[in-house]
Amino acid sequence: MTVDRAHVLATPGMDRHSAYVGMSRHRDGAQLHYGRDDFADQRQLVRALSRDRGKDMAGDYARPEQDQARAFADRREIRFPELARQVVEKVQAKARGMFAGFRPKPAAEKTTSPERLAADRPLAPSQARAIERYGRAAADISRMRDKGLPVLAHQEQALAKAGDALDQVRPHGARDLASAIERDPRLARDAAEGNTGGAAKAMETERQVRTDPEKRAGRFVEQWQGMKEARANMERAGDRAGAEKLGKRMEGIAGGLHRDPQLESVLRRRAPELELNMERGKSIGQELAQSVGQGRDRDRGMSR
Repeated sequence: MTVDRAHVLATPGMDRHSAYVGMSRHRDGAQLHYGRDDFADQRQLVRALSRDRGKDMAGDYARPEQDQARAFADRREIRFPELARQVVEKVQAKARGMFAGFRPKPAAEKTTSPERLAADRPLAPSQARAIERYGRAAADISRMRDKGLPVLAHQEQALAKAGDALDQVRPHGARDLASAIERDPRLARDAAEGNTGGAAKAMETERQVRTDPEKRAGRFVEQWQGMKEARANMERAGDRAGAEKLGKRMEGIAGGLHRDPQLESVLRRRAPELELNMERGKSIGQELAQSVGQGRDRDRGMSR
């Protein structure tokens, strides 16, 4: 899920992946905190947050299980009798014989979907330029917000003009790219530097979500569950104002579902994933809004 502002506490157990997750789920800004008892200086902090834990832990699995067991026994001066080793070897030989004639079937050849072909097709120069222009405008606005400064009028105009230019070469391109950047703000910075491939692939994903009700429903369920969990965390942390604000936003989203009948139809089938018991005569939007209100009343009652 994405929040307005994030506070990340660095710990010695974090790595590059966890640092990326913590620092990329915000719209307006993120702050990183660390303790001197965990990191002596910023260089040690940067080294920890840029490491790949997969490589650090590879040594734990380098030796076969048999070697690990033997090493365990040797360290404790345990000696397996010769007969026990013979039994183990016989069992292993029997197991190999059971599968001697086994030949796995070759995997069926996969067909490439039209969407995958579109995503892999080289980007036209005109689209690349339009994406880069939009990325520069979006990155400028993001930097202002990160600094807590108001967005200037000419920056908003630049973003609007870049969006119009992008729509000229790719219908609904500005809408798709804006949605992609909201989910991953790094795309704007990359596009501004001329690296438009990632933005183009993300735009294709957003286009599929926009045009396919099933994918749209999957995205809705994911975001709704995320907002519901965030609201519960706010309540537990005593942030009543934040929980109230998020609850009203959820009610507004639920109230707007009637404008997308296809999405409503798919969501009715996925009501159990939203923890809803659909009542006859009520729309999915009404049920969702009611569940938010019930949750608010329940939380208020528990806090009294």
